[in-house]
Amino acid sequence: MGGQTQTQTMADQPILLRVLLHQHHWQTYSTFCREYDKAARRIDPSLEGKWPSRTQLHRWLSGDLKGLPYSDHCRVLEAMFPGKTAAQLFAPVTAEVPSPRQAPPPVTLNGGTQLADVTAVFSSRSAFAAAYPPSALFDNAKEISAAGLSLNLVCQSYPDHQLRRLLEGGTRIRCLFLDPHGAAIKAREAEERYTDSTLSTLTALNINVLNRLKTSLDPQSAERLEIAVYDETIRFNIVIVDRTTCVVQPYLPQARGVDSPTFVITDNTAAEGLFPVFDRIFTSLWERSRPV
Repeated sequence: MGGQTQTQTMADQPILLRVLLHQHHWQTYSTFCREYDKAARRIDPSLEGKWPSRTQLHRWLSGDLKGLPYSDHCRVLEAMFPGKTAAQLFAPVTAEVPSPRQAPPPVTLNGGTQLADVTAVFSSRSAFAAAYPPSALFDNAKEISAAGLSLNLVCQSYPDHQLRRLLEGGTRIRCLFLDPHGAAIKAREAEERYTDSTLSTLTALNINVLNRLKTSLDPQSAERLEIAVYDETIRFNIVIVDRTTCVVQPYLPQARGVDSPTFVITDNTAAEGLFPVFDRIFTSLWERSRPV
């Protein structure tokens, strides 16, 4: 009976760690890892970079953990939240601690159904661009990962000098193009009814734009710009910024990319969210790609 009561309490009340992460706006996985490293540097630099995996963090925040994490994790968490012990952080919240707010709030349908971690939906790329101009997405980014066909959002819609500024400032940029000389891009051209190699030409042009930029950079900055190609049936255009914001477009039959619906997804460490799904898709494509 006692065990059942404890389980019900954990189900009804979030643990204190989850509440505090929301209060500090540290609930996204990338932000949590960054704050974890800051605390680790203060107490023991050897612990930097040893944050929990995304799955581990979800188990911590869901209250499914039996006992406490390893002692090193406990030390860092206690440094992140001075005055709180690890035991307190993994206990249900007390009455005087406010319930966490969901930030950002999930998109909700009329019937009240939540769309996981999807935070915006647009009917086309142009509608998305009006609400999320490239400058708003990229200007302060520390990491940009893009996979798709020609990657016009990065190569045509964002100025070269701004890309240079990012790379020279330490930003890592990975661009994965559909191979302009491969079979998959020819199949896509046939599907969109192009007869003059339009997509192949545009993609090759965009790759050349980035290569020209790369050759003009100092060696350290040039290493931060990675360009690769893949030759597989194209299903999505994916742009991930700082491992927090993901912009996704499906490729529809016989429809140009600019006419496809666009989804904005914000990582909230939810296991049922879509962010980890598209993060894995990008990673899988990148691992199978060929550097240019």
